[in-house]
Amino acid sequence: MLRVVALVGLLALAGVAVAVAVHRFAVNREETAVTGSADQDLLVAARDGDTPGVRAAIDGGADVEARDERRRTPLLLAVTGDHVDAAKLLVAAGADPNALDDQHDTPWLVTGVTGSVAMLEVLLPAKPDLTIVNRYGGVSVIPASERGHVDYVRRVVTTGIDVNHVNRLGWTALLECVVLGDGTAAYQEIARILVAAGADVGIGDSDGVTALEHARRRGFTEIVQILGG
Repeated sequence: MLRVVALVGLLALAGVAVAVAVHRFAVNREETAVTGSADQDLLVAARDGDTPGVRAAIDGGADVEARDERRRTPLLLAVTGDHVDAAKLLVAAGADPNALDDQHDTPWLVTGVTGSVAMLEVLLPAKPDLTIVNRYGGVSVIPASERGHVDYVRRVVTTGIDVNHVNRLGWTALLECVVLGDGTAAYQEIARILVAAGADVGIGDSDGVTALEHARRRGFTEIVQILGG
């Protein structure tokens, strides 16, 4: 009889343990689902520039370093769309300006592509690493110079960024300005800014051809003069 009572007791205890385990599993699943939903809401809101949505997702416990299928964070999505107000909220919440996606882009690097001075100013207080390079081995001033983003180049050269950084293609910001630019007023101004910021006109590309020589070959008379030719 005692054995029967003991067995019944053990079964009861086992039942309680199982019930507790099931309950904990259900709670954990619910918490994960809520967090996952908040993270997704944050990614979408950041991508769309939905500032109230970003705030609501953060307040709801979303991870500001959540990633989408391309490893992009909410901040990177906001920067890509130049959603300045959304980015401000994310930076204030501690979002990382150096988080790399699957293309080796960071929020900071993307500002050189978009040319957004406003976004640059939002990210600077977060102390971005100006030495991280994109998939081409370049820092942000290089794509900005290539794309003719005059105001961005004028601002970014004051941050301490290396204006003589050479990317994997063998080009500096000045070389990209001349080789990939069209020699018009915007590129002339970028050349002036870079030279004034200490760009070395004597650095050659992978074939040893300098920006000055490229300018001569392309008939960019004004840039030739800017470079001292």
